[in-house]
Amino acid sequence: MTKITTSTPFAQIYAWVSTRWVYHTIIWTFYALLLLLAGVRMQGWSSLLIQQTGIHLFFVIGVVYVNYNYLIPEYLLTKKYFLYLLLALGVAGIAMPLEVTVLYLNLQEAPAQQAELLTERTGHFVFLFIILLVSTIIKIIKQWVEQERIQQELERKNLQSELSFLKSQINPHFLFNTLNSIYALSLKKSDDAPDIVLKLSEMMRYMLYRSEDKKVSLADEIQYINNYLALEQIRYADKAQIDFVCTIVQPEQYEIAPLIFIPFLENAFKHGLSQSIVAGYVTSLLEIGEDGVLEFTIQNTKTTERDERYFKGGIGLTNVKRRLELIYPNQYVLDIEDTDSLYIVTLRLEL
Repeated sequence: MTKITTSTPFAQIYAWVSTRWVYHTIIWTFYALLLLLAGVRMQGWSSLLIQQTGIHLFFVIGVVYVNYNYLIPEYLLTKKYFLYLLLALGVAGIAMPLEVTVLYLNLQEAPAQQAELLTERTGHFVFLFIILLVSTIIKIIKQWVEQERIQQELERKNLQSELSFLKSQINPHFLFNTLNSIYALSLKKSDDAPDIVLKLSEMMRYMLYRSEDKKVSLADEIQYINNYLALEQIRYADKAQIDFVCTIVQPEQYEIAPLIFIPFLENAFKHGLSQSIVAGYVTSLLEIGEDGVLEFTIQNTKTTERDERYFKGGIGLTNVKRRLELIYPNQYVLDIEDTDSLYIVTLRLEL
């Protein structure tokens, strides 16, 4: 849906026309003009025609607003359907003779039209009742549209709340893993600890200022991945072979949800290399195929020797799956292959 900026003249006109009394006035004016045009074609233009149209319009408006403001909210919307139908017939039954009487008195100088009016009493009743039912249908449609709008707004807010919640889980999850790395290096009194703190500072700045954006430049996300892998390379040194290949030319032309790849990388290190006694590897590839679909593949070694501490938690992968469902519904394919020695994740994403 196009968002209308309230500062434009069109938006101001739209807001004014959307006011209830304005669009109701427009509708009744249009209805009166139709009646007048029909009367002119049948009997020609006259002051009597204007008077008769005004009288009819008065009773029709009365029937409609009694229905709108009393019968529908008090009986129809409270599911008192039979009582509503009886009262609707009653309103039309009361309005019809009153309208016919006033019209009849206004036609004192036209006895032929008075006689014709009396023969059309049943038609007047049917017409008033139909107008009442039409107003009911319009009211029901408006109620339904409004309920749909409210429901969509609630769903949108719920999605935003859920995404914010998922993002709030991603950031502490990453921070927890990285602080573990710094803690391990500090125990060894490693000279690499300051470099990790610097990389962490750059990454936390990105997470602080960009993670709340709906979309970020793919180039920025790639830079974040490079920083993350550089940090992990410092942590593992010669123990791990870490490779990241990106074949995308001009990635700044694309946008993507922030931090969408990081949980897969975290998972590779947490459940792969972190448990390995021997050297292992993490290899990832980011490319865009001929069909224009982005493909991210990550593969890491596994070992049968496991440290059970690494199996506590594990919210990252669950969160990223939920984020994909919310942000890219029916626009992604996620394949996970878990073998005895390898863990392979392939994410295909329509940008």
